[in-house]
Amino acid sequence: MQSSNPVLTRLGEAARASRYESGAPTRAMTMDDVVVRTVALLAVTGVVGAGAWILLPPSSAITYLAAIVASLTGLVLGLVISFRRITSPAVIIPYAVLQGVALGVISRSFESRWNGIVLQAVIGTFGIFAVMAVLYKFRVLRATPRFTKFVIGALIGVMVLAFANWLFYLFGLNLGLREYSTTGQVGWLPIVFSLVIIGVGALTFILDFDAIEQGTRYGMPEKYAWYCAFGVLVGLIFLYYEILRLLSYLRR
Repeated sequence: MQSSNPVLTRLGEAARASRYESGAPTRAMTMDDVVVRTVALLAVTGVVGAGAWILLPPSSAITYLAAIVASLTGLVLGLVISFRRITSPAVIIPYAVLQGVALGVISRSFESRWNGIVLQAVIGTFGIFAVMAVLYKFRVLRATPRFTKFVIGALIGVMVLAFANWLFYLFGLNLGLREYSTTGQVGWLPIVFSLVIIGVGALTFILDFDAIEQGTRYGMPEKYAWYCAFGVLVGLIFLYYEILRLLSYLRR
């Protein structure tokens, strides 16, 4: 069965081959497998995040260093998992741990400036996720080839613009797409750009849902449920950070 997602098609081919590596077919992945592993990864991220929030001293150089190291290491590990299609929980769970450390420190920093912003961001993140799940369930949005190309292209586009804005900022310039200070009012452009990123991030869940649904139809081995859960976790963290940023703009 061919998927509208070319990456998933290659993943499906690799999965079919791996089902018979030991000479006998393994149990196929189910939707429940993905749900259970997604909840497990979210629990790990949440518990570690809460631990970092409570245990790491605020406004400390060690705390900020821990957040930077966790963010960069998590980014590298996430890219390795994505490109090598790693399905081992021994690799994916440490990714959730690293993201938990970064989330805890960053969230506490935002909360210290704007009381209640973290809870608002969490509600917004899971609210958008639920809405996209409903839209996919009732086929309001579908991962057609054209839709997939649009979402991937838009995601690459906004990431390139955000990175370019950051590079200009390092050299004393700012394209105006991001506001890096924590004081003063924010213009309309950073707010609009943040809304665009949130919109694109929300649409990526449609690709995730399609990948999971098609994966069960492919008969992917059970271990691929970890890879699918990892994809959902990445999307939720990405969306949470951007909603947190947008709320900080609006709370100024």
